[in-house]
Amino acid sequence: MRMGTVKFATRTGADSVQCAALPLPEFASNAARLAARNGKIGGMTTPLKTLFLNPPSFEKFDGGASSRWPATREIESYWYPVWLTYPAGMLEGSRLVDAPPHHLNWQDVVGILKDYEFLVLFTSTMGWEGDQKMATVIKQTYPRIKIAFVGPPVTTSTDRALNECPAIDFVCRREFDFSIVEYANGKPLSEILSVSYKDANGVIQHNPDRPQVTPEQLDEMPWATEIYARDLDVTKYMVPFLLHPFVALYSTRGCPAQCTFCLWPQTLSGHAWRKRSTDDVAAEMANAKKLFPHVKEFFFDDDTFNIQKARTVELCQKLKPLGLTWSCTSRVTTDYETLKAMKEAGCRLLIVGYESGDAQILKNIKKGATVERALDFTRDCHKLGLVVHGDFILGLPGETAESIRNTIEFAKQLDCETIQVSMAHAFPGTELYDFAKEKGYITNLSMSDDEGHQMAHIEYPGLPAEYVLEMVHKFYDEYFFRPKAALRVVWKAFVHRDLGRLYTEARSFMKLRGQRNRSAAATKAANALKAQESSS
Repeated sequence: MRMGTVKFATRTGADSVQCAALPLPEFASNAARLAARNGKIGGMTTPLKTLFLNPPSFEKFDGGASSRWPATREIESYWYPVWLTYPAGMLEGSRLVDAPPHHLNWQDVVGILKDYEFLVLFTSTMGWEGDQKMATVIKQTYPRIKIAFVGPPVTTSTDRALNECPAIDFVCRREFDFSIVEYANGKPLSEILSVSYKDANGVIQHNPDRPQVTPEQLDEMPWATEIYARDLDVTKYMVPFLLHPFVALYSTRGCPAQCTFCLWPQTLSGHAWRKRSTDDVAAEMANAKKLFPHVKEFFFDDDTFNIQKARTVELCQKLKPLGLTWSCTSRVTTDYETLKAMKEAGCRLLIVGYESGDAQILKNIKKGATVERALDFTRDCHKLGLVVHGDFILGLPGETAESIRNTIEFAKQLDCETIQVSMAHAFPGTELYDFAKEKGYITNLSMSDDEGHQMAHIEYPGLPAEYVLEMVHKFYDEYFFRPKAALRVVWKAFVHRDLGRLYTEARSFMKLRGQRNRSAAATKAANALKAQESSS
């Protein structure tokens, strides 16, 4: 074993830092990785003091670096800003601020920024307008600070981003890890791949794309969990169907699936599936177990964790001795043997994107799965005692009142422990967006209400948007008000001593339901008035 200690910083307040000394394990620490990475990049001795920001937005908004589907949830929940941890771990003196779960507002952020030279902000489609306004305020407050925006909107609408917000010094398209680090270490913008900026004459320059991060580079990167321990309070993160507190991380990048609606593979991570070595993942998990003894569950938030059987089984063999409880994403194509290996290695729950119970819709969205296979997969999970959280989307291409009814009945047949039902959102940069825009199906450019809650913005002939919203509520009602399902939710809350949490979540959901109903009614009345005026 290598001798010595490494210090990990745990923030106990907005600006205070408390350090705890931990034994240096056999595997490489972030400090060693940082030194190696800076050496390879050939950077300055002291980089720009950099703040990585998942910005404040709507109250309780889960977006940007935290979520593939940015929105204020029916029930308050937050995912980890994993994407920002990697460059944050490669830059000495940096800090990661995740504003929404830590309930920081823009005034708080402006105050923190007084000590920084470089701001990296992960923006989202829904948060874009507010993010650029605040970038302007920040630039006015600190004229010398450099500001870079990263995230899907600046990849899909690069020129718009730079033209609409002069406060932005440059943007990074797609994967931004090394581009950000190179800039902070003093490399000129003109020499950095995958960045776009305005030159001295105000002309937008698009540098060539950077090759995607390789598996070897993924293994060399800092561990996200060490950055959490340094900068974040993990008790602030919650997802209704995961144990609390939980910690999320990635073991891979990219997704080979071709789902037309999915944002990140089409705008950020790409379709090339790159995997960390199982040794590196297991080493991080062993270290995380020491860092977070109070955490009840770890979550592999990969786009598609178990798509390759051999790799999944190999990783499970290395996770099993750690005695951890963990959960992950899963596709319905996973076979029984793989699921069994996962269960034996400590897997508790799977998040599964079923999307629809209609065979034609699954084909329309290029899901690469069938209704029959989904049923077999779910039966295997039930047999093994694996909990399933099912995700469904209403309003996908080809949706009808009949297909919605098919999906509701399909969900009841699956009988997952918990479900989430969303309305289809056509994010710019996705194949779904191009389809809906070409056909004229996008009826509302705003995807959310004034509080960031998801609203229907796609309308097909014969299927009004307000009907889709109404059926989202009906879906939840028919599913959870079955005696079996309702009793299961209450019983689980009792077992995990989470009755207070269940009560809070139920209140939040009913409040949002009322807001959505009022908004839908107002939209329906406005549409009726327009129709009346046009006919008179």
